[in-house]
Amino acid sequence: MRVGFALYGSLDERSGGFRYDRKLVEGLRRAGDDVAVVELPWRTYPRGLLDNASPSLRERLRVDVDVMLQDELAHPSLFLANRDLPYPTVSVVHHLRASEPRRLAPLYRAVERRYLATVDGVVCNSSATRDAVAAVGVDPEAIVVAPPGGDRFDPTIDDATIASRARERPLRAVFVGNVEPRKGLDTLVEGVARATAAVDLTVVGRAVDEGHVADVRRLVRERGLDDRVRFTGRLPDAELADVLRESHVLTVPSRYEGFGIVYLEGMSFGLPAVASRAGGANETVVDGETGVLVDPDDPAAVARALDGFAADPDRLAEMGRAARRRYERHPSWTKSTARVRRLLAEVAGVADIPDAAESEVTT
Repeated sequence: MRVGFALYGSLDERSGGFRYDRKLVEGLRRAGDDVAVVELPWRTYPRGLLDNASPSLRERLRVDVDVMLQDELAHPSLFLANRDLPYPTVSVVHHLRASEPRRLAPLYRAVERRYLATVDGVVCNSSATRDAVAAVGVDPEAIVVAPPGGDRFDPTIDDATIASRARERPLRAVFVGNVEPRKGLDTLVEGVARATAAVDLTVVGRAVDEGHVADVRRLVRERGLDDRVRFTGRLPDAELADVLRESHVLTVPSRYEGFGIVYLEGMSFGLPAVASRAGGANETVVDGETGVLVDPDDPAAVARALDGFAADPDRLAEMGRAARRRYERHPSWTKSTARVRRLLAEVAGVADIPDAAESEVTT
């Protein structure tokens, strides 16, 4: 097939959503498809809406393909422009903007509803995202769930290593993600402050919202945690792997996650997770088995989870082993790509693509 992939920014971005897009493009190319990537300029939401009246944007999108994939993040620039495109479109939804706890959520929901009405199919990263997309009017028959693979690192780690690490103190927690309000780092820092046990926190990630970063750093100072919380910024994969390997628990109590690939990546190192109940994290993190689920904006629950891990090394090790097993059972990128290819073939009306791996995809 000749496939296009339109997105804001570049496939070289390192957040989970862009990594998903990049791995999907790589998988399609390995399967023999010709993929043309259309990189659109980053826009603020209002500026993106204005793009729909832009002839230059329509010209940029006029590529010779059988079907166009679009990262739903770019929906402000596409919700009207899509009507004039000469090919069918399939949206890749990591999570709807309207699913986040935002003041303008009703506006985002209205625009996303109009955008999704212009596409011919939808790829979702989780069942939670699928349900959110269906709730704004998309036919469930036009949606496929293709979870991201978690093999970014795939480290070798055995049960004995997990058990030995669990007895080391103080408890070492790690946050990995863009530093922005949605990720709940402020909730995490407050939870560390309230915990009875001594907890060292390493924060790995790019500063997306400088105002939020300043607020979190101020909270660290006010709670007297300067010697307990370390900010590394974004790290190369090899250095991030070292941090994960030396940690006890992954802690990302987001206000919303469409899937949360970082939880799965932590599990590959045998790390249980402290994760949010909001969104799709519970498809990976089983409360009390592979981690602890907390409500958004609940630092007391975060503190209880950290104290529980610190007080019981045997439980920490057991959950670490369960986390690693959950990672090992997760579908591969090959299986998820096969399912996406089947949808693309149906939408484009090209010859069906038989692939036994497609039937193995689970969520």
